[in-house]
Amino acid sequence: MASIVDVPKPRINCSMLSQHINRPVCFVGRVGQVHPNGKTFTVSDGEGNTATVELNEPLDTELSGIVEVLGVVSNKGCIMATMHNLLQENKAIPFDLELYNQALKVIHDFPQHYPFQMAASG
Repeated sequence: MASIVDVPKPRINCSMLSQHINRPVCFVGRVGQVHPNGKTFTVSDGEGNTATVELNEPLDTELSGIVEVLGVVSNKGCIMATMHNLLQENKAIPFDLELYNQALKVIHDFPQHYPFQMAASG
């Protein structure tokens, strides 16, 4: 079986979670609350909605700011993370989640122009 890193993954936001149950996805959002056990945290998307991310292993470092999560959406709508990457933010130009969300909408509204993006969701 191919690693989640090796398969195409649509980029999604919270409103798209239910359309991708049991599928690999890529989610970019702002870290919210980290559970004290370090195995769960929340992320908010560009619309201000919140998703839960579950990890196999507890975090070993502090997690804050913008994070990219690769994982599979569970039946409960949680993202079961295989890996996560903290994105470095430029203090002068912060990551614009609202603009990122608008780009996601364009990609999903015009799949004929973004065939690689949509290959995993078909």
